[in-house]
Formats: sequence, C-alpha cells, structure tokens
Amino acid sequence: MKIAYISTYPPRECGIATFNQNLVKAIGANYPEKGGQIKGDFVVALTDSDDFHEYEYPAEVKYIIRQNHQKDYIRAANYINTSTADAVIMEHEFGIYGGESGIYILPLLNRLEKPLISILHTILKNPSYVQRIIIREIAEQSSKIIVMSHRAVEFLTTIYDIPKDKIQIIEHGVPDLEAPEDNPIKNLTPFKNRRVLLTFGLISRNKGLETVVRALPKIVKNHPDVMYVILGNTHPGVIKNSGEEYRDHLKTLATQLGVSQNLAFVNKFVAEEELIQYLTACEVYVTPYLNEAQITSGTLSYAVGAGAAVVSTPYWHATELLDHNRGRLFDFKNSDALADIVNELLDQERVISELKENAYQYGLHLRWPVVGAEYIKVAQEASYEHDFRDKILKNSIVDPEIMPKFSLAHVLRLTDDTGIVQHAKYGIPNLKEGYCLDDNARALIMAIMAHNRSDSKEAFRLLPIYLSYIHYVQTDDGNFRNFLSFSRQYLDDIGSEDSFGRTIWSLGYLIAYASSDSYKEFATELFQRSIPHFGALRYLRGMANSVIGIALYLQVHPTDEGMVAEMVKLTKPLVDAYEKTRADDWEWFEAEMTYDNAILPLALLHSSQITGDEHVKEIALTTMAFLDELTLANGYLIPVGNEGWHHRGGTMPMYDQQAIETMAMVLMHFQAYQLLRKPEHIEKMFLCYKWFLGENSLRAPLYDHETKGCCDGLLPTGINRNQGAESTLAYLISHLTVLQAFELEYEYNRYPQRLVSAK
Repeated sequence: MKIAYISTYPPRECGIATFNQNLVKAIGANYPEKGGQIKGDFVVALTDSDDFHEYEYPAEVKYIIRQNHQKDYIRAANYINTSTADAVIMEHEFGIYGGESGIYILPLLNRLEKPLISILHTILKNPSYVQRIIIREIAEQSSKIIVMSHRAVEFLTTIYDIPKDKIQIIEHGVPDLEAPEDNPIKNLTPFKNRRVLLTFGLISRNKGLETVVRALPKIVKNHPDVMYVILGNTHPGVIKNSGEEYRDHLKTLATQLGVSQNLAFVNKFVAEEELIQYLTACEVYVTPYLNEAQITSGTLSYAVGAGAAVVSTPYWHATELLDHNRGRLFDFKNSDALADIVNELLDQERVISELKENAYQYGLHLRWPVVGAEYIKVAQEASYEHDFRDKILKNSIVDPEIMPKFSLAHVLRLTDDTGIVQHAKYGIPNLKEGYCLDDNARALIMAIMAHNRSDSKEAFRLLPIYLSYIHYVQTDDGNFRNFLSFSRQYLDDIGSEDSFGRTIWSLGYLIAYASSDSYKEFATELFQRSIPHFGALRYLRGMANSVIGIALYLQVHPTDEGMVAEMVKLTKPLVDAYEKTRADDWEWFEAEMTYDNAILPLALLHSSQITGDEHVKEIALTTMAFLDELTLANGYLIPVGNEGWHHRGGTMPMYDQQAIETMAMVLMHFQAYQLLRKPEHIEKMFLCYKWFLGENSLRAPLYDHETKGCCDGLLPTGINRNQGAESTLAYLISHLTVLQAFELEYEYNRYPQRLVSAK
C-alpha cells in the first residue's frame, strides 16, 4: 500500500505539518519488516513561500506546491496520477491552501485519479458560502472523510449535508512514548522545586493564555511554589504581523498582577520525545482557548496521551476528550473558576492522580502506531473500492457518468402550496391549466425517492404538499376527484380510473418507503378509505396501477389477508384479458397497444412477487418480451406512439412518443431485475432511460439541461418543447430508478452471496 500525502510538512512550523509527519511515521511503523518506511510513499508539501527552496525538506518530500500559485496544484495532480501511489491522504485546513479559503485545492482534487482520503482539521459551524462549497466538494471527491470528534460528524451531516457513511472518526494520534524514570526537565530552573502548570503550542492571542495569568494570583496565594510555563514559539504569522507583542503583553500583565516570578517562557519548538518529558513533568496542563470553535486540538490530545491532569475551557474537542473524568472544564475567560479548580487539584493528590491515570489509559488507544493501523485500513478499503468501482464502471451496463446531475429545479418551479401544476409553456408553469391528481401522485413518488436517496431537504419539503393535494381531492366516500383549477375549484366530481390507480400506487409507495411515521399513518388512512372502490374498477390500467400500490402496501403489511385478496381480485382481470386475447403473433392483453403499456406487465411482476404465483409471473415475462420486441428492436427505444395506437396486424405508429411510456419501461425492467437478477434487464432499463438523453428515433435529447425539466414528447418534426409535470416527473423517476439499479448491480457484483440469498 503506497500512499501520497498532501500537506504542509516540517521543517515548516505548523501543527498540520507535524501531524502529517507523525502520520507518515505511524503508518510506516506498522511495517517493521520494511524498516518503518514504505518505498513509494511520498509527500506533496505546501510551502507558504514563493521560493521552492525556502525549507530544507526531508527526502520523502517529492513535490512542492507554492501556496498561492494555482498552476502548482494542477502539476501536483499530474505528478500524483503518474506515480505508483495506491491512495492519497490529504490534510485539510482552510489556511494552508491558496485562494479564498483555500479554494485552489479543488482543481487538484478534481483531477486526481487515485482514491482520496481527506482529513478535516477545521469544520466551521458557520461557514461562509465558499467554505461550505469547499468542504462539500472535498467530500464529493473523497472516498472517505476523516474527522477526530463526534461533533465534527454532526456538523458535516447537518451543516454540510455530507452522508454519514462517508465519514469516519479516527482520533488525533499521540506519541508512542513513556515518561522517563529520570526526567531531566524536572531539573530545569522553571521546574525545579516547583508545581508546574503547563501550556504548549504556537503562541497567538486566540489561545487565551492571559486567562491563566489572571488566575495566578489566586493560585499563588494558596500555592506559592506554582510556576506557569508557556512552552512554544510565537506563531510565524503573528511574528510577521506584530512580532512578540502578545508575549510581551503577557509578561506585562504578570508584572501588574504581581506574579512575574510565577511565569516562565520556554521559547522553542520541541521534538516529541522532549515534549513528553515536559508533559510528564507538570502538575496540571491547561488549554485556556477563548471560544468553543475548536473541533480538534493536537496539543490537548498530546496532553491526554501523556497522562497529564488536564484543565480546559469547554471547546468542542475538550468536551469530548475530557469526558468520563479524564480532565476538568472551566468556562471561557473565567480565571476565578480556573484558579479554584487548580487549587482543588493541587490540594488533593488522590484526585490529580486519578485524572492522570484516566487520561493515560485512554491515551493508549491514541498512540500513533494504533492510529496508523486505522489509516492503513481506511486506505486499503478506499483503494479496493476505487479499483472495484473502476472495474464496475468499465464493465457496468449503467454508466452514471453520462447521466445529468439530479435536480429538482423545474419541479420546484412547477410546485406551489397547492400542488404541482399540470402543464408548462416551455419551462414556464402554465397556471391556466391548473392541477391534476395524476401528476401530484407521481410527484409524491418522486419526492419520496429523492429524499430517500440523498436525504434531500427540498424533496422532504415537497412531500406534504403533494400528500395534501391527494387529501384535498379525496371525496367523502373515499374516491378521488382529479382536476383542480388554479383558483382551487374542483373541475370534476369523480376522476378517471387511471388517476385513482396512480394515487393508490403513490399511497402504497409512501407507506412502503417514507421515513416519516406521521406521513405513513396519514397515507394509510387515505388508502384505507379508498378500498371500497377497488371492486368498481373496470379498465385494465386503473387495475394495474392499483395492483402496484397494493403490492407496495403489502410489503409493509404482509399478513393483511384482506388486501392480498383485493390484489388477487384485481390481478385476475389482467390474466383473463391476456388469455382471451393472446395469439402466436400477439402476446398482449388487448387487441391494440395504446398508452402506458409497460404498466400492465409491471403490475403482474409486483403481484407475483407478493403471491408467488408462477403463472402470473410467466404472463408478465411473456408480455414484457413481446413489448421489448416491438419497441427495442432498433437498438434504442421507440415507444408506441399516441397517433392512432398500435392495432393488432397493423403498423406501429412511431409518434407522438411520450415520456410516461419510457418511465413505465424503466420501472418494468427494474422490477424484473429485482426479481430475476438478470443483467439483461439492467441493460434494457438503461437503454430505455437513454431515450430521454437522445438515444431515440430523432437522436434528440428531451431532458433540458438549462431548465432541468423534460420536454413533453417526441414529434415527427422534432421535440415538443413544453415541459409539463408529467414528462418531467417521468424523467426524474426514471433517473432515480436507474441510479438505484446501478447501486444494486454494484452490490450484487461485490457481494455475489447476496444474490443467492435473494433467490
């Protein structure tokens, strides 16, 4: 496993640089047979200078990016891609990359051809627009996002909308060192015969060191032998802008408070071995940061790992790491509270020893070799997933790369607080045509699919609108009206059987797949009220749509024998129609093929899945094959056109081709794949979907990349450019179904044993 690292790197004085160097060593430590260093591992180092030679980097640094030179990032991507690295680990902190909030890193990541693991050291609770984009794009390009606290996971999922399964917690590593028996630090002047409070790290005003200085008079009053030692250089950025102003301010403050003899500075950057000596020589380690917005603190982790008694302000990382009596917390800038805690600890040796032991024991699982092993596992999995995905993409029938990015833009344009408007003039809602039940039922299915797939907040907000429309048009006896004017006036007393069946389908889908129990309960209520009208259905498509809805309902309520009986009753007329009409040259349900044809075999597939009726399943597959033979014979989909339908013995009309025909074909083959696991159904499903993208008789795409809507049909002379709800929803449902199918195909290829268990 060869790894390329993107980060700052020593000798540059930077916490991220130190972390990355430790990570390189930690991963190498898991390969002692290779001398602790993997041949082929290398570092791409970020320098804050325009001079490539500003720092004398060690041999593992093979490439340097000058922070503010955009072209360096592109060249670095090419260097990594042509290397032998199996995976890339990137340290991310907004300030170490160039451009606004470090945006220059994105082109590099976008060009990477290796699996990427990104370690996020800063995750802001209130990011700017650009910062939010950067984190989301990093997540998009990464196989795994590594964070070091549970709060970080919470922020990424709720603020940045990053899927939780892409995030992994690996806590900050600490040195794999023990305290020396004879600690030389205890003989240094600030430590000798002193009870030491210690803070270490690069010094800057946001560290809150003045809080400890202000606490010293109260501490020294009880414990005159206390010495507060501040270990570390002033931050290079602070030196550049204001020199040692802050350090001088702390000295002046100590003099004013009469505790200058109790404050000492050790102005140097210490190696880990020496740092452990300092940490184990102190009585209490203090991190007095000024606000909660610290998602990770390396200095805090080191102190815990060394088994120090830690007292800290309650910033995010501290509240987690010091939980379970591994340390004590005091409020921000509250020097009195700090003094009280320190005095209590110094007065009670048993308490301070208990804190140290708890911290030490917890720190054992933070040792760098242990952490390195976790990173190796993540990198191996990312490399496997990347290689496997590449293999799947090369061999997969579905190519997600050609699919437009899913967008609800046009649906949102068509939807108001009543429901989704039926029609559009081009991409503009045609309010004159009002609303219909068919489209709101389809929209409900689409919204559930979109929300379940990506936890889309937009889709979730749409759900109650479409469900409310269905409720509004349901009559007192449980039937449904269909049409509503823009002024919310009913335009019919009873809707069509098609609209009834599509509504039962949508309610069944919601009951089966919605994440909200309240929505499921409401849908169940509407569904139950409609049952008395099942027996009144007379047309095959109304029955077929209803069968699909009932089958979905039964996925959740498999023991509802009454509903099984209702489904069998509605399935029988479909079977009877086929057996009455079929012939050697006509394997169909009627003497003509009209509209929404694939819905009929789709309904039988759903019915047979619930009942296990092989005869029903056989009819479904036979009629599906007949439909495929008519519509896919040219290597692309030509659905039965609406100009005259296709009569038995006649010529199939090519136009007008409608989007709902394509959607039904996509759903039919997806259902067949779920039942049979035969790749041919994925192939045909994707072939049908590509009708929307231009693989059709006119070679013209119906999906509009500008509006994110779908054109209403394919005409002999071109495209019907109007983009109503029916066609747009048909496209979006097809798109989401194809993505679901691709993921199923991926899973079945990765875990073939599941295919056996599924059968």
